[in-house]
Amino acid sequence: MGSGSESRGAGLTDAEFEEWGTGLLERIETQLFEVLRADSPFITEMARHLPTAGGKRFRPMLLVGAAGLGFDLTGQVDQEAALKAALVVELTHVASLYHDDVMDEAEWRRGAPSANKRWQNSTAILIGDFIFARSSAVGASLGSDYVSFQAHTFARLVAGQIEELVGPAAGADPVDHHLRVVADKTASLIAASARFGAMAAGAAPDQIEALTRFGERLGTVFQLSDDLLDITADATGKAPGVDLREGVPTLAPLLVLKSARPQDADLIEWLSAPVPASDLPQVLALLRAHPAIDQVRADLRSRTADALAELTTLPDGPAKRSLAKLCDVAITRSS
Repeated sequence: MGSGSESRGAGLTDAEFEEWGTGLLERIETQLFEVLRADSPFITEMARHLPTAGGKRFRPMLLVGAAGLGFDLTGQVDQEAALKAALVVELTHVASLYHDDVMDEAEWRRGAPSANKRWQNSTAILIGDFIFARSSAVGASLGSDYVSFQAHTFARLVAGQIEELVGPAAGADPVDHHLRVVADKTASLIAASARFGAMAAGAAPDQIEALTRFGERLGTVFQLSDDLLDITADATGKAPGVDLREGVPTLAPLLVLKSARPQDADLIEWLSAPVPASDLPQVLALLRAHPAIDQVRADLRSRTADALAELTTLPDGPAKRSLAKLCDVAITRSS
């Protein structure tokens, strides 16, 4: 799967770093489909269904960026470890999507029919399990430090999904509950991506912990920004209001529900249940004009600054700049 460590010496230019990163990401993409090959053509087709439909590959991009710090730290990167670890995080992410679609009774994913819609729920669940197994097999070849953190991350993913299904306890703050769900369901795996990249870079323990915190903060920004995009998406080509129609709680509506302003009474009533399609344009218009939107954007800027602060102890260079750029990508999607 890899060629071991790659040494290029310190001081890569941005163009050289981008060329190296693009090449590694292309290898990761190829290996992703190879790992999903099964003895049964039918299982292979199902396992490759979602990856074939596309996706941002945000987690491998983050991992490769963090791994590239090795060129500035020691002059080399454990490229084989970076490749395998990227497969672990992307396979874990893809597997979780198969399971999410079953629980959400989704019909579409990445512009294609969801696996549960194309086949059936039980098949989609089993394919998710198959992909998790392949992810674990790749992770086992990396050593106990990787396996241990993968298991920790997987437990958080499951806990976050359960918490989302159960909802906040009586008397609990729904906003705090939602942020914990976001942290466990999304940020945990993005944190693992940054951590695994730092490990492949040969980073010092304190730098590994800083990059893990960076990934956690970035992951929260990534998800909250995506949720905001569901409300503000008119100019992006993404159909807005999916979460509102399905009654999925996100930060801006939850902030509105805490409002004591008399003029918010009608909007609060709408947001207290799934919004009918016929009411969606009016609800979106009211929500977009509400101060909660600016409140979420301010929160995103603050969280992004906290993430960037975790990079201050890292050496300057193209890898660090690529990580900062991912923050820009995450936050500008909904601005």
